[in-house]
Formats: sequence, structure tokens, C-alpha cells
Amino acid sequence: MLNEIKKDAQARMGKSIESLRHALVKVRTGRANAGLVDSIKVSYYGSEMPLAQVASVAVTDARSITITPWEKQMVGPVEKAILASDLGLTPNTAGTVIRLNIPALTEERRRDLAKVVHGEGEDAKVAIRNIRRDANHQVKELLKDKQITEDDASRTEAEIQKITDGAIKDVDEVIKGKEAELMSV
Repeated sequence: MLNEIKKDAQARMGKSIESLRHALVKVRTGRANAGLVDSIKVSYYGSEMPLAQVASVAVTDARSITITPWEKQMVGPVEKAILASDLGLTPNTAGTVIRLNIPALTEERRRDLAKVVHGEGEDAKVAIRNIRRDANHQVKELLKDKQITEDDASRTEAEIQKITDGAIKDVDEVIKGKEAELMSV
């Protein structure tokens, strides 16, 4: 029972770290990355569809992404969706190919993005601490119901703390890696 609590906490913390990694893909670093346009939704025959489902997205070089809609009439809606997104990129269209040029980031913009990265990291740490709190609460409930001894409870709480410390260290490494990517010119 205690092992299940620890495994559950560890799995949920791992998901929090993966969620952080996924969120940081959307932070623009001055380098082209197909993940930048993952969150864009395009109006496709009256319904909102992810960009990847109506067009192929390719990174052509370090500073440009090409988007090729599968249907010619989708060029306009894809352009509109890119302009409406919070990416701040202007699409250049040549026939059916839409090109996004990623400008180099200014020092000020890099610092702003570093703050965004830190904020995402703090959110992940809060989520991990909440998972720790839930796991410790489950252990205390078992102790209260006299299903485990106090020694088992304190040992399990110490192990949960070790798992939490490892997860927070992983979050710090992810943040440090993204910051290094942001600050490299």
C-alpha cells in the first residue's frame, strides 16, 4: 500500500516534469522549432483544428519554418491563424507555401522569456509539492486508521521527500537548459 502511494507520487511528478518540457517547447528561442506552431488552431470548415492536422510543418533552416497546407483554399485561414496567435510572427506566402522567418531575439526579449521560463518552472514545482502533500496526507490517513505503524509512516514520508527533491532537481535542470538555449546567440 505504501509502495503504491510512492509509485503514484513518482509517476505524477514525472508527468509534471513532462508537462513543463512540453510548455517550454512553445517558448521561442530564436531558433526554428516545429513545436512553436503546435498550439495554433485553424478554422477548418467551421471547426477549430490543430495546424498539424491541416498542413505539413517543416523546419527548413535555423531561422525559418515552412507550412504547406494540404488544401489550396486553406492558405488564407492558416495565415489568419498565425497572425492571430501570440507568436508575433508574420507569415510570408508564396503560392501554397507559407514561410515563417524567426527573427533573432533582442537581449531584452531574452530576459523576458527567461522570466516566463522561470514562471513555468515555479508552476511545475508547486504542482510537485502539491503531489507530495497529497501523498503525505494518504500516509497520515493510513496511520490514523492504524493500518501502518508510526515508523512506517515516517520512513515513507522521508522517501516521498527524496522523490520530491529529485523531481525538483529535474525541474531546475530543465529550466537551466532552456535558459542556456535562450541566452545563446
